[in-house]
Amino acid sequence: MSRPTVRERLRYWFDNTMSRGTVALIGWLALISLGLIVLVSLLSLWLTPKDAARNSGLPGMLWVSLMRTLSPGKVASDTGSILFVALMFIASMGGLFIVSALVGVLSNGLKTKFEQLREGRSRIIENGHIVVLGWSEQVFTIVTELIQAHASGRGSVITVLADRDKSRMEDEIRRHVGDLGRTKLVCRTGRPTEPTDLDLMNLDAARSVVVLSPQGDDPDAHVIKTLLALAKRAGDHPPVVAAIARTANMAAARLAGGPDVHLVDSDDTASRLIVQSSRQSGMSVVCMDLLNFDAGEIYLRSDPDLTGLTYGQALPAYRTATVIGLRGPGGVMLNPPADTVITARDEVIVIAQDDSLIHLAEGGAEADEEAIVEAPHVRPGPERTLVLNWNGRGRQVVHYLDGYVAPGSALDIASDHPDAAVPFEGLANLTVNAKECETTDRYALESLGLGVYQHVIVLSDDRYPAEHADTRTLMTLLQLRDMQTALGERYSIVSEMHDENNRSLAEVTEADDIVISDTVIGLLLAQLAENRHLAEVFGYLFDSRGSEIYPRPATRYVRRDTPVGFATVIESARRRGETAIGYRLAERANEAPHFGVVLNPDKSRPVTLGEGDSVIVLAER
Repeated sequence: MSRPTVRERLRYWFDNTMSRGTVALIGWLALISLGLIVLVSLLSLWLTPKDAARNSGLPGMLWVSLMRTLSPGKVASDTGSILFVALMFIASMGGLFIVSALVGVLSNGLKTKFEQLREGRSRIIENGHIVVLGWSEQVFTIVTELIQAHASGRGSVITVLADRDKSRMEDEIRRHVGDLGRTKLVCRTGRPTEPTDLDLMNLDAARSVVVLSPQGDDPDAHVIKTLLALAKRAGDHPPVVAAIARTANMAAARLAGGPDVHLVDSDDTASRLIVQSSRQSGMSVVCMDLLNFDAGEIYLRSDPDLTGLTYGQALPAYRTATVIGLRGPGGVMLNPPADTVITARDEVIVIAQDDSLIHLAEGGAEADEEAIVEAPHVRPGPERTLVLNWNGRGRQVVHYLDGYVAPGSALDIASDHPDAAVPFEGLANLTVNAKECETTDRYALESLGLGVYQHVIVLSDDRYPAEHADTRTLMTLLQLRDMQTALGERYSIVSEMHDENNRSLAEVTEADDIVISDTVIGLLLAQLAENRHLAEVFGYLFDSRGSEIYPRPATRYVRRDTPVGFATVIESARRRGETAIGYRLAERANEAPHFGVVLNPDKSRPVTLGEGDSVIVLAER
């Protein structure tokens, strides 16, 4: 290959110089202007010496040429020889070109700079902020909850990094969330999978990092790549929590994130909640209240005044907080045996409206012995459950349900989904049968004979987009409600949906529970962003082993229609080896947002529980 010529070298150098941006272009225009001014001045001295002398020689001609270059209109007032006027005209024409080019360069440069500012490419200088990486519908839930969590504080900052327009992100968040209160929102445009973009978020000074699972195909690949980018980045990073959509990808995500990253298995969590909600009406509402920051929050508290007491003695210790378990060197235990002694190394797990309200009660509220009812808990026998529709987490739902039901129970799957008919293995208590059924068709549903079932689970069909799948679920729920009314049958119904906005529509169908899986995961991520140690508590709650949440008939605990303090309910539950955390009023079961659920009630305030009301307890089956 031949060596480059001088002309090619000059052209290459010039192209590289021009590609350096607005400053380089202005520099070239300044150089051209200088050359034009010097050339016109020298020509004037040579060709029109008298006119040049009249303008004070070379210094004066440089000034005159500069003025003609910057202000072409001055050429109209020039006097002197024809050649002098012609030279000034050339200077004016050259200046007209240079000024026009300069205006264009500056305009384009300012436009580019404004676009960069709009994208948000400057480095964040906040401290103690929470970083959200990625974008999905869960971001609105997370921001809403974090704003509520920080409502009583000042200076809280939430930052979001996503491959979207900065202004659009801020507008969407404000439209969905509303008033941000005292919380500051900062958005940046960038790719969370790029270490250089992560540097914009000042991770070294952040309080915690939340990695979202984006919408679209194979979202877990994006999360895993983001975790790899965080691991590759130099320097320290705060605690990281991330959502993984598919259980099969958990192992790869653990390898990518390392031991300091807490992973939320979206499939597993949603499956467990669906199963528990199908067993106990109102379970999903209770879990949502525990997960959000609007009602009661879960706190871990070291309290020396409780050291040496038993768990049973500590239950009524707080007037405006409810004790639900202990966290010690061996891990978390909710509703431990009442005779468990609290040691100095134990933390008490409580539900409270705010950590500032957790104070020991003076004297403690007394239980009303006459109002306590000691009715035995009857374990259910074999049951029949029907699953309508099918999706990728359906098999997890079946296996978790097998851990709850009594031996000899039956489960029927009615769906035209091709995966629903795949045989099950390793079930101990359930017998599973699959039936071909179009679940939105009234006659197909009637042929199933729903009156023989105690529980019906309506899953979201993953063959359709989320909005379409929710629409089909609503159609199925409407058919079930009408059939119950027409045939006088009663069975619990729990349904799975994607969009929180469809909840109000689904409430018209009077389903017992509606599980919005994306919202649940968003709430859980927000809780862990505030306190990652709560992962053990929620993991325990959603596990079939140990104690779980059960809404149980209030008449098994206290006398019907008798005003009692909640301390009496706590004592009644303690005698049964349970921990009472709240109650649910049947007359308010359809009133949003809490649907009759009251968690962590004031122990001294009287409440009247009647037929149909429930006491919410932590108990073993």
